[in-house]
Amino acid sequence: MMATDDRTAGPAARILLAKVGFDGHDRGVKVLAAAFRDAGHEVIYLGKYLTVAAVVQAAIQESAEVIGLSFLGGAHLTYCRELMELIAEEGLDDRLVIAGGVIPRKDFPALTEMGIAGIFDTNTRTGDILDFLDRSLAGTAGA
Repeated sequence: MMATDDRTAGPAARILLAKVGFDGHDRGVKVLAAAFRDAGHEVIYLGKYLTVAAVVQAAIQESAEVIGLSFLGGAHLTYCRELMELIAEEGLDDRLVIAGGVIPRKDFPALTEMGIAGIFDTNTRTGDILDFLDRSLAGTAGA
């Protein structure tokens, strides 16, 4: 059962969510997509089994302000590194990038160093993710 969050949303954003590689478990990212929509954001969920290049191209085409990847299979460091490199190559450094799922806390510093703004493990409350998003979007509004 998913509770609806009746918060007053900050600035609405176009949020692109995806699963990359061979990780086919997408229940968590779908729950998050619904929570973002309920909070007033526009969500584009690309689905699973994608390449990082496809995600970046979709972010460009969709004018996404937030790019989020969901992981279960342990390849988060590799795919996030590739994502951040492509984002830099495409000049998308102003995008908010988040990652979540089964990500060990010992990997958080490496992901942060790469430029991942928000990292959420499986124990993160949906409300905490929404709060992070609202704070981050408010901090970049008008920038």
